[in-house]
Amino acid sequence: MEGHPMSKPSIGFIGLGMMGGAMVNRLQDRGYNVTVLGNRDRTYLDAAIARGATEAATARELAAASDIVMLCMGTSEQVEGRMRGPDGVLAGLRKGAVVIDFGTSLPGSTKQLATEVSEIEGQYLDAPLGRTPSHALDGQLNIMTAGDKVAFDAIEPVLKDLGENVFYLGASGSGHTIKLINNFFGMTVANAMAEAFAMADVAGVARDQLYDVMAAGPLHSGMMDFVKAYGVDNDPNQLAFAIKNAAKDLGYYARMAEESGVNSVMSTGTLAALSDARDSGQADDMVSQMVDYYAKRFKG
Repeated sequence: MEGHPMSKPSIGFIGLGMMGGAMVNRLQDRGYNVTVLGNRDRTYLDAAIARGATEAATARELAAASDIVMLCMGTSEQVEGRMRGPDGVLAGLRKGAVVIDFGTSLPGSTKQLATEVSEIEGQYLDAPLGRTPSHALDGQLNIMTAGDKVAFDAIEPVLKDLGENVFYLGASGSGHTIKLINNFFGMTVANAMAEAFAMADVAGVARDQLYDVMAAGPLHSGMMDFVKAYGVDNDPNQLAFAIKNAAKDLGYYARMAEESGVNSVMSTGTLAALSDARDSGQADDMVSQMVDYYAKRFKG
């Protein structure tokens, strides 16, 4: 990062979907010089370019122009695809540059990429996100960062421009590990509430009455309210998280457990239900719409 004040390093951003697009918008609001690389949908890419971002032809070209490379992608496979190869980030990364993976990735993949980046005198941080694209626009994300502490300290001001709560969680992979455990718990709670509403139908009690009783005690949670928003109020968008993405994260959680030498007990039912719903036409539905999945299943 030589030659740039750390307050405004040059940023390369790969993966301008809804979340990435909102993050780039925020970076531009804060005065950063941004180079971007997109994929199929150019909606947010073109918006960033219209505001002054430079489009790179390859990840290698983007890395060569950047002090900090940020990736916001859907899967570990996609991250690895952008990092490796003759046109990948690793091929163009500057000495001393920092790479940040904001996606929800496999900790094992993260640790391997961190090793590969350190071998060329860069640093790799995993920094999965909490909250939504609307929070990203206002710099109010939760950011779960792990990896080299010196690198984290150097780029913390940039992360604080993107996030309201910026955590440092220790060794490489810790951020992705905590994110996967967090999502396992959240999706399991959401599925339990979805089944509870469907079971209320079967048992002949009103969903809103079930909710009122459950919410009056210690079971009450934000996740319960998200599922109730659809199950009772028919609003699926309070939890803007697609079933296909939830299934992917639960699959990663199960794989993380397996790679650690254990088998998850609690995630088994959640993953099976999410995967079945995904494969039965509900892939793009929101997680709260798992209520419909259980209702259909109970009807036979």
